Amino acid sequence: MAKESIKARERKREKLVARYAAKREALKKAEDWKGLDALPKNSSPVRLHNRCKLTGRPKGYMRRFGINRVTFREMASNGLIPGVTKSSW
Repeated sequence: MAKESIKARERKREKLVARYAAKREALKKAEDWKGLDALPKNSSPVRLHNRCKLTGRPKGYMRRFGINRVTFREMASNGLIPGVTKSSW
């Protein structure tokens, strides 16, 4: 499990990206590169990293569910994810 400070940093970046999204888009359309430089670095969506919403694990992330593969497997086995069943053949 990731440290709480790492998860908090990522949440902070997500908020900044959401706050400055419209302003960033307007500056890009106007081609105001100096204005874009004046925005905070963490307001750029490129700086976001996909992390598991529950554990904060950065690897094995499944976009469709927002969690990592390990957590997904545990939750699917326990029947906590609707529509997902364990298959065998």
